[in-house]
Amino acid sequence: MDTISVSSLARFPGPRYRAIAEAIAEAVETGALAPGQRLPTHRALAEALGVTVGTVTRGYAEAERRGLVTARVGSGTYVNAGGASSAPAFAIAPGGDTGRIDLGLAFPVPMDREATVATLLQDIAADPATLATCLAYQPETGLEPHRECLARWLQGWGFRIDASELVICLGALHGVNLALQAVARPGDTIASPGLVYPGLIAAARGLGLRHLPLSLDADGVDPDALDALCRQQPVRAVYVTPDQNNPTTALLPAERRAALLEVAERHDVAVIEDAVHLVDAAERPRALVDEAPERVIHVSAVSKILAGGLRVGMVRAPGRWRTAVAEALRSHCWMAPPLNAELACRWIASGQADEVAHRQRRAVGERQVLVAEELAGFDYAARPYGFNVWLRLPEPWRAGELARACEEAGVVVKTGEPFAVSRYPVPQAVRLAISAPGDRATVAEGLQRVRAVLERGPGRGGATL
Repeated sequence: MDTISVSSLARFPGPRYRAIAEAIAEAVETGALAPGQRLPTHRALAEALGVTVGTVTRGYAEAERRGLVTARVGSGTYVNAGGASSAPAFAIAPGGDTGRIDLGLAFPVPMDREATVATLLQDIAADPATLATCLAYQPETGLEPHRECLARWLQGWGFRIDASELVICLGALHGVNLALQAVARPGDTIASPGLVYPGLIAAARGLGLRHLPLSLDADGVDPDALDALCRQQPVRAVYVTPDQNNPTTALLPAERRAALLEVAERHDVAVIEDAVHLVDAAERPRALVDEAPERVIHVSAVSKILAGGLRVGMVRAPGRWRTAVAEALRSHCWMAPPLNAELACRWIASGQADEVAHRQRRAVGERQVLVAEELAGFDYAARPYGFNVWLRLPEPWRAGELARACEEAGVVVKTGEPFAVSRYPVPQAVRLAISAPGDRATVAEGLQRVRAVLERGPGRGGATL
């Protein structure tokens, strides 16, 4: 490997393992090592450098500690996207990049919301009593009329949730943080599917929790894996998105939901059910919160239906954890802004929120039809209501290489790397988010570019735009 040689190590004083980590850092900084590139095996590099395998192992471990690389069981060690100092994999660029088709972030389907919001804001401004209430301090759980409205809305989606159980928060990710803080303490163990929403990974890290992966397949997380883990050590909570795993889109079938809840009950594990996408009851099995209300903390939000900028989320917690959730919220921000909740509730009460939801469901369904047309013949997983597609790559493609080739072709996609918990093996697949582009034509163009890259094969250059 030219980027890490005997001569390159000589420039770095100190132990050889540290010099190896420094050489990797320099190569990442200069671009000699590309994001997603696989490093030599420990033995191969040891022979090239004339050092022991243990020295290389320590060097790679030091580079991983710095966030430069990630080791994957049975696969190897890979350069992280952008190196240790890069922006988070799911950071939102200010103003966006209009020169590319972004299939990276799963935002709601663009549609006219501004006129509705403007009218609702004018209505609030014309209601002095409500405006005064919304500008004053309120209980941390949220105003009762808001909780009643949001509970009725969730009931309309098929969830058996009462207003007295709700805590209004700042979006679903905030709700996940509150749930974790309520059930676990720093150093405690939580579990989730090995490929999972990156927000959970960040939340667990920020709270000082030990986050361990559970195996998953086409039917989602394996309940037996949770049982085996619980037999080894105490597990405080398990997090799942049962209606569509992020990123694989796997739907947890009814029998697995029952098995997961049985394992959680037997080992006294809290179940955090993330339903941020609000899938209608007709398109999914019965919710975990409905099957085991005393075991499940249910998290949802208006973000994926109405508007992410509202930051109105809902945490439904059973009695033994609801106080802890409320106390956690109070320690974060005292309360979620009542003005945001008032806007969301007026939107819901007007009936226009349901209209937006129905229009979005139709739009997503139409885009999934495009996926079936444009990716015909390729191996992928998707849900009719899903914002994402999980595209499994044919040999000899590797995910990092495909992502770079798509970038050259003017399309942004996400590899599985940001979704991987700890050292969970990352499959050679990419996530395509089809909801965010402005129209179906743009989605079709993005999918056609991805297909063209796949058909051209790796190592043959980017597309000409």
